Amino acid sequence: MLFGLDGVEIGLIIVFLSLFSAILSGFPVAFAIGGAGVISFGIIAALDSAGILIHQAIDTGSEPYSALLASGVPEKAISIFRYPDLPRVAADSIFPAGDYEGAMKRVIAGITNRINERVIAGQSIETLLAVLMFVLMGIVLERSKIANDLLTTMARVFGPLPGGLAVSIVVVGAFLAASTGIVGATVVTMGLLALPTMLRNNYAPELATGVIAASGTLGQIIPPSIVIVLLGTLAGDLYSAAQESRAQLAGCSDALTYLGSPAVVSVGTLFQAALLPGILLAVLYALYAFVYAMLNPSKAPAVAMGDSTGEPVTRGEAFTWYVGVPVALIAGTMLLAQVGLVGTQTTQVNTFTETGDTASLRTNVSDTCKASMIDLHGQKAWDTAVAEQAEIDAGGGTQTSTRLSPEEITALRAQTIENAAPIGTGIAILTIMFGLILSVARGVSPSANPLPLQIGAAGLLLGLLVDIFLLSPTTSSMGTVLMMLIPWAITVYGCFHAMGRLSKNELLRVVFPPLVLIVAVLGSILGGITNPTPAAALGAAGAIMLAAYRKLSEEDKSPKIVIWSTLAVVLMILTGINFDLRINTESVSFETWVAFFFAYVCWLYALFGLLFSCWVLFRSGVLTPAVRETAKVTSMVFTILIASQLLNLVVISFGGEEYIQQFLRSFDDPRTAFIIVMIILFILGFVLDFLEIIYIVVPIVGPVIYGAHFDPKWVTIMIAVNLQTSFLTPPFGFALFYLRGVAPKEVTTGHIYRGVIPFVLIQVLGLAILALFPGIVTIVPSLLGR
Repeated sequence: MLFGLDGVEIGLIIVFLSLFSAILSGFPVAFAIGGAGVISFGIIAALDSAGILIHQAIDTGSEPYSALLASGVPEKAISIFRYPDLPRVAADSIFPAGDYEGAMKRVIAGITNRINERVIAGQSIETLLAVLMFVLMGIVLERSKIANDLLTTMARVFGPLPGGLAVSIVVVGAFLAASTGIVGATVVTMGLLALPTMLRNNYAPELATGVIAASGTLGQIIPPSIVIVLLGTLAGDLYSAAQESRAQLAGCSDALTYLGSPAVVSVGTLFQAALLPGILLAVLYALYAFVYAMLNPSKAPAVAMGDSTGEPVTRGEAFTWYVGVPVALIAGTMLLAQVGLVGTQTTQVNTFTETGDTASLRTNVSDTCKASMIDLHGQKAWDTAVAEQAEIDAGGGTQTSTRLSPEEITALRAQTIENAAPIGTGIAILTIMFGLILSVARGVSPSANPLPLQIGAAGLLLGLLVDIFLLSPTTSSMGTVLMMLIPWAITVYGCFHAMGRLSKNELLRVVFPPLVLIVAVLGSILGGITNPTPAAALGAAGAIMLAAYRKLSEEDKSPKIVIWSTLAVVLMILTGINFDLRINTESVSFETWVAFFFAYVCWLYALFGLLFSCWVLFRSGVLTPAVRETAKVTSMVFTILIASQLLNLVVISFGGEEYIQQFLRSFDDPRTAFIIVMIILFILGFVLDFLEIIYIVVPIVGPVIYGAHFDPKWVTIMIAVNLQTSFLTPPFGFALFYLRGVAPKEVTTGHIYRGVIPFVLIQVLGLAILALFPGIVTIVPSLLGR
């Protein structure tokens, strides 16, 4: 064997060196990856044909191998790493297909199939479309100069604190991560705007550059994150396939039987799981900046960035209107919901009986599967499932669902109406939202005339009284609107004056518009209302309208069309929630026609507002470069996807993928394999971008780490946080290149490298915290999944 290495090992080294050399060549990464695949395959094929590469495979005809199979060891569990003493035999070719020609045919066929499945018409293409719209959303918001106002405002808020400018950078970075998610744009913008200011105020160059680079990378973990979208499309397939293989190795028929639950994970669930880890990293960054300032006050001094334009507010007033009243509104509504005074008022009932309960685990399995399930779930869980199944069998088996009779449906509907809460959930939510607006407006301007706000509050109270005494579950949607018209009109009058006062507060004026967009996009995903792709479309449209609003305001032109079109979107959504808009049924009521045409008019005006916003951005020179940049980024992502598939198939062609997986499976404790994978990903982050790692490395190691007992959400978020460091690790960290390009001359590359080292260590600390406390990842999906 050449250099005493197996032929497969040499093949893997050739692939890595070819990839590394191609990336350093200066060619675009996507083409460099594809070229590395072609070149490495040619080199391996030439060496194999010359008889230089020799693969020592296990002799499957030997007696020790047959004895292992006879002892019950699955064939897939036998490898040279776990059983190194097994007899071996030199294979005729390093390629399992027999020769390089057969392997090349498989690679060509494989790349064609994968392009069709993963780029053109596969199940993941709809999810990948979210990448395009999230990129457009981020670029449009970045070009609308939202970061400029955020940095100025947050610097005024946190500047007087020790290290306040650094803390403000972290806050803005987290805010931009949730609204744009574009690392390059965030780092460049904050580097241009904040770095000179920090240096003029005697901040250490290392702290200034480090906090800007690290905060800019928060977009890789805080939803909506492109990394999580790309990882999620892979994680779902890897986890499902890996758990099926794991179940079969355990002697069970499928993963559902073995696990007791479906082996699925979605991008929306991963967004939920990434929320707290992203906040954790932001808090760790800010905490480091604050502690650094306390220990080195001369290198991170407190800076007064000018007086706020808002009205002075006492502590008592601030506590009352910013904390007391909002907490009372929310906690009071939750308490009323617990006692049944707030809740659903729907009259819809299920016209079929409920299906009978099933056991928590399938118990009609083989002895081998039973032993494996007991090892996985524990003897107590198995005994509980056996008892549940025995009780079901004693009752005649699982009951099937049957249609209810008209009399039973009427009786069930009457019972539902009788048990309905006096206050509907929708009206309670609207009351909280309007109440928060009125409360915050009162706190922003406590010396102003409170009468308009009090009138608005009276409208809220009147609306609750109308809901309690005049509305019932049987009241039609149109009747509800007519009866609530006067209370809502009174409330809107108060909120109109409230919004006028809120607009005079600089912090709210800057933060509120993008915050609404963030809540709309993330709320729809985290709340399970929709999947990431429609939410991304909503975010892209909202970003265009927000950018147009800012552009019109800068030009001293009226943004009323944008405002009214935004209101039209809200009214359209509320109409769709509260009215049945189906007009293709046999009988359509007058109320349905009215609601349908109203929603249709709102949709037309919203579309007009979106097109008008596009025109505003087009004539101002914002839309064209934004669309062009979106096309470039999206094309790069999909081209890298295709090229990485080619390289991945090359690795598979000579058995490299199976070789690596056998090595990782040779460890008795899966945690050891997972730690090795995380270390490898961390090291590769020094030389490879996150896209290459996701599409080249993760598909190879994924079947092993997703095939263990780990929670797939935790595994994916750990990988995402690890990949975030690839933007910070020298020498090829992209965030470092972005910052170096806009940093002043007095800031050296050494300053930047030394500045990011503490934040790389913080990333490692964050990984350790998530490893020790996996509940940080899983708690939000668990709460929202109930």
